[in-house]
Amino acid sequence: MSPDGASDGLADPIYNRPLMKIALIGSHGVGKTTLCFELAARLKRRNVDVEVVREVARGCPLPINQETTIEAQEWILHSQVTAEIEAAANHDAVLCDRSVLDNYCYMVHAAGTQKVWESFLDYWLKSYDVLIHVPLWVRPTYDGVRAVDAGFQEQVELLLEGMVAARALLPVRLDPDDRDSWGQYIEDLLLPRLEPTLPLFPTD
Repeated sequence: MSPDGASDGLADPIYNRPLMKIALIGSHGVGKTTLCFELAARLKRRNVDVEVVREVARGCPLPINQETTIEAQEWILHSQVTAEIEAAANHDAVLCDRSVLDNYCYMVHAAGTQKVWESFLDYWLKSYDVLIHVPLWVRPTYDGVRAVDAGFQEQVELLLEGMVAARALLPVRLDPDDRDSWGQYIEDLLLPRLEPTLPLFPTD
């Protein structure tokens, strides 16, 4: 991963790569999924063939949140990678509402560092062309799945920041005080990196 958040092309994971794979990173309950769908809609209006990879933890048959286990997080990590590969096989752009890095944070929180996954994580992070950090700006609300404990949310965010720093990653960082402009800001950032396209409905 190069300093501008783009893949440096070295030792990339071998699979059918899309033109671009973007992942939003950040703790739970900060609006990654909402922002992900806004971005997908914006890109589709620009004729970009984009597929969204949604949070896979919601389908996990094992405990998640504070009660999660190594087995549960392994299921989630395997499912995340599978979903990304499937999306990349059929679409020009892949937009993930979280990355393997986020999911690994919950494993570390539950059971500590796992060396075998550390190696894979470093390998798979090269498959993301852009990482976008969604800051912790709001407390989680109950949605039927995710934990609402603010302390747990903060702990996950701290773990994530530590992993970002340890790997010298430089994700695009969104301003928590300018949330209304996030979608437009990211769209303007991504479009020059994709093939030139025109909007379906011209503004003129």
